[in-house]
Amino acid sequence: MERGGVGEVFLAFLKLGLSSFGGPIAHLGYFREEFVARRRWLDDAAYADLVALCQFLPGPASSQVGFALGLMRAGWGGALAAFIGFTAPSALILLALALGASGLEGPLAAGALNGLKIVAVAIVAQAVLGMAKSLCPDRERAALAVLAVLILAALPGAAGMVAAILAGGLAGLALGRGVGDAGGPLVAPVSRGAGLAALALFAALLLLAPLLAGVSQALAMFDGFYRAGALVFGGGHVVLPLLEAETVATGWVSREDFLAGYGAAQAVPGPLFTFAAWLGAVSGPAPNGAAGAALALFALFLPGFLLLVGVLPFWERLRARASARSALQGANAAVVGVLGAALYDPVFTGSVASMAEFALALLCFVLLVAWRASPLAVVALAAAAGAGMAGAGL
Repeated sequence: MERGGVGEVFLAFLKLGLSSFGGPIAHLGYFREEFVARRRWLDDAAYADLVALCQFLPGPASSQVGFALGLMRAGWGGALAAFIGFTAPSALILLALALGASGLEGPLAAGALNGLKIVAVAIVAQAVLGMAKSLCPDRERAALAVLAVLILAALPGAAGMVAAILAGGLAGLALGRGVGDAGGPLVAPVSRGAGLAALALFAALLLLAPLLAGVSQALAMFDGFYRAGALVFGGGHVVLPLLEAETVATGWVSREDFLAGYGAAQAVPGPLFTFAAWLGAVSGPAPNGAAGAALALFALFLPGFLLLVGVLPFWERLRARASARSALQGANAAVVGVLGAALYDPVFTGSVASMAEFALALLCFVLLVAWRASPLAVVALAAAAGAGMAGAGL
């Protein structure tokens, strides 16, 4: 990946942070369109390798992919710029809502939000189509993508995703086709020593934070959100039961406030992990408000980023080996299947409930694929169409 500027990275991810609706799988589709298809920061094979790595690590997979892209493009400043640009819009909206602001009420607003869910169907479908062309070019790898869908049908959720990618990797290793097909490089400015230090810090915080939780409420909050971020695989909705256990069960947040915040988090762009901003802001004991939101966000995202930084220095050397390339080609085919399965559930089933909504999703898909329209313009169109459909009673 060629080097770029921090400002370039921030503006690219800010645009995505303002427009990326639909959850983590949709975010990966937005990322592919922006950084693989349009900006050409990396190719499909390198992007799929990065997605496969982040799917295996605990933490918010789409945010980890964004963090890694910023790190490889513009160093540590780029990583921070990618995180802030992608995360800040939804975090600030949820903080404002938690502090009493309102802007997501009424039928037209609800219709616009529904339109934003519908456009995610087109975004993910475009990503599946594009990645399938480059990562499933033969019968064997196309079959591995279908196998991944079958595994997820039998074993839904994060465990199924990990199992599907693992099965694809083992099958790819058996096929043994990885020689000379390494894709673009994934070189991050992280030394092996820094990677080992990040892994050591991850483990130390996981072990020591519970011992210090009784010292103050701030340390208790850090411990609860850090543990939730460290133990969740798949990100997104998978973190919800962990957050509920750390906030509702402890009495920091009422069940009503938790559910209200979850509903608000569904209506904003960007990563679902920014739900932490709401929880930290409405927490009963101090710190709460803006300070609580900042602490909760930091603690929830930190473990996933520490793990990613710890693994990246070793990942490029590993993926360059012929046997590892064979396994990664199979895993990448499985990633296409994972995205395809998510295209149906939850993206399609959670967004399309009528023929009119299906027509809007199809229109967005044609605009993106056949007309090569700007994703931001298509998102704006979908929001306006969703509001219009709500006003017309469709």
